Amino acid sequence: AQDSCAHQCGEQLATCSCQVTCQSLGICCPDYKDFCLQISPYSGTLMGGKDFLINNTAFSASSVLKCSFKRQIITSGYVDKDGKAHCISPLLYETGFIPFEISTDGSTFPYSGTWLSVHHSKVSDGEKCTLVNETKWQYYGTPNTGGNLTLTWTHQTLAATQVNIEVWGYQETGDSYSENWMAEWKYLYTLAREIPNTGKYSFIPVPAEGNYSTWDFGILRIIPSKYLDGQRQIYFLFLFFSPSNIPSIWSSEHALAWHLEKDSRNDPNAWATAKCLEWDRKEELLPNFLKEIIDCPCTLAQARADTGRFHTDYGCDIEKGSVCTYHPGAVHCVRAIQASPQYGAGQQCCYDSTGTQILTHDSTGGSTPDRGHDWGSPPFLKPPRIPGFSHWLYDVISFYYCCLWSDNCDFYMKRRPSSDCRTYRPPRAASAFGDPHFLTFDGLNFTFNGLGEYTLVESDLTSLRVQGRTQQAHFPNGTGAQGTGLSAVAMQENNTDVIEVRYSEDLSLQVLLNKRVLSFSEQTWMDLKGLYLYSTPDQNITVMFSSGSGVEIRGSGGFLTLTVLLPEMFMNHTWGLFGVMNGNPEDDYTFKNKTTMSVHASPQQVFEFGASWAIENGTSLFTYDTEFLLNSFFYGEKHNASFVPVFSPYEDPADPLVEEMVSRCGSDPFCRFDVLTTRSLQVGSSTRLSHQNHKLLVEHLEPVISCGWLEHPTNGRKNDTNYLLGSTINFTCNEGYELTGSQERTCQVSGDWSGDTPQC
Repeated sequence: AQDSCAHQCGEQLATCSCQVTCQSLGICCPDYKDFCLQISPYSGTLMGGKDFLINNTAFSASSVLKCSFKRQIITSGYVDKDGKAHCISPLLYETGFIPFEISTDGSTFPYSGTWLSVHHSKVSDGEKCTLVNETKWQYYGTPNTGGNLTLTWTHQTLAATQVNIEVWGYQETGDSYSENWMAEWKYLYTLAREIPNTGKYSFIPVPAEGNYSTWDFGILRIIPSKYLDGQRQIYFLFLFFSPSNIPSIWSSEHALAWHLEKDSRNDPNAWATAKCLEWDRKEELLPNFLKEIIDCPCTLAQARADTGRFHTDYGCDIEKGSVCTYHPGAVHCVRAIQASPQYGAGQQCCYDSTGTQILTHDSTGGSTPDRGHDWGSPPFLKPPRIPGFSHWLYDVISFYYCCLWSDNCDFYMKRRPSSDCRTYRPPRAASAFGDPHFLTFDGLNFTFNGLGEYTLVESDLTSLRVQGRTQQAHFPNGTGAQGTGLSAVAMQENNTDVIEVRYSEDLSLQVLLNKRVLSFSEQTWMDLKGLYLYSTPDQNITVMFSSGSGVEIRGSGGFLTLTVLLPEMFMNHTWGLFGVMNGNPEDDYTFKNKTTMSVHASPQQVFEFGASWAIENGTSLFTYDTEFLLNSFFYGEKHNASFVPVFSPYEDPADPLVEEMVSRCGSDPFCRFDVLTTRSLQVGSSTRLSHQNHKLLVEHLEPVISCGWLEHPTNGRKNDTNYLLGSTINFTCNEGYELTGSQERTCQVSGDWSGDTPQC
């Protein structure tokens, strides 16, 4: 039908719309809600087994539902007693939004929606069953670890009186880094059958029968007892009909110490040592991934500021009490966000309480790079890019063999040495906030309070585009002020998803993905096309593009505060309101037509410069989904020439606000400007805070010189592990040995150590 959304969600039809913006514009086709599906929950683990409800579409009780994911994996759905349809998510070897479709006749799939597949470690604990005292599970059979093990779960999740508990193992088969390298989750055996669904099970583990006991990495699954053992959806790259649906509860993935062969219990150390040496021999034959991973930031301050390229490692987080089990002595670790291009490898960087990087050469608490990036990497589906599980196989289970189950950590550290920071180059930062004040990558600052939509930064290097929309500021009494503020920011790089962050009409912060409003109620981190998206609980939004560029946005004082971070490769490849990033502020007033203007230009001239960067409808990344946005920005001028702001507000000594402004703002010119133009001390305070944050960020991103790791002499020692500019390291020899060479060496501006190598 010409006005039906069947098979046509996302399309604009001749007489009506099946696009997500149709609802707020009131132009949807009559059956939009029937065919374009809303689901709850909208996300779950990539392991599958999550039952989700189709919210607004009614199906007849006799419907035979099929749910097709990516048009490749078909599972059976069902209609419950209330006439509500359900699908159950399949096992997937990837994260991100997965398109799905529903059929009621088994052959056509006119209904469609999206399911968010999530990294297993990023799913909330409540969705998984809990290994009580997880350390005991993973050290079982080693000295002083035995007795019974306990598993708990939320029993209401499964509508069953009896459940089975299954053991699954993970393996990767075929030749490493070749076309036939494949990932597989495999059902191994059933640990417990037809036990009461009480939410708790305890048992005394015994070595698994046959060759199952050689599987050392896996997971537990709880399912209703009515299903066959191991019944599941297998992932194939062709259409696959699953035998049936299985609502499941999975445990966390873990080292299966508790079911390993008898030899591992008879002599755990010897068994683990043999495994460690076998891993070491295999590593020798694999390509060297270390040469293509990014170097670590030199300091903790740099690591936490470079949010486009590094993100907190959940296993060692200063914000959560620095519980750093695998990195003793560290207070915080970060991971490189992007996997390395060829081998899909990951970088990790750990820091001590002084903010200094910890290296494995000095401590087992040092940061270790990963052959498999923990978060996986696009296009996923095959090793070494499987989220979480490839990393476990190459980097985690081997750590158990060499470091936790035996005393052979030197083998592991030899294969996974920390990178130092000698080649690390911090990104440059530019910010906009308040009645928009702009601080460019090269340090120029100015105020441009035009009304419209503008290019903030654009680059020919990666087709990066960041656009800003401003709206009129208002006085506390609600009337319009002669100033503006950022109300929306939209961005894209190459052909990635488009992200827009905006204030909605009720002044709540919204994040849009390709014009659709996102919910962070279930997930705060999302793996999207060409980018990652992260929202803190208080709605600080970070967008991380694959180039390493990062965009941070937060709401403050009714306007958005924006920071863009660009790596060094963008030098001489940017233009827009944030200027030409090249270390020289003199050319930052470069107009769209490439002419430049003196940095001593008047506020009126700066206004003309800003107006030249108005965007056009053809290149706009914004969503126009209300009458107000359509009339004001889509059909209206992109730069509203009739709006004339205050260029230099007058400080009237008789104005009672001025005294309060001085005490609130001090000498901050942006804070004073905003108090006077908006008559709001709150707006001024927000501006001052944003300005301080920007200055602090620039300070944290100052380049730091490192001279690189220094070895202690054989039969001697050194007194420090700080290898940055100005640090001096003293060497002493053990009793009975004499020192030749330099007794102390200092890190110099050239990046070299003074003196000569000491020997004992």
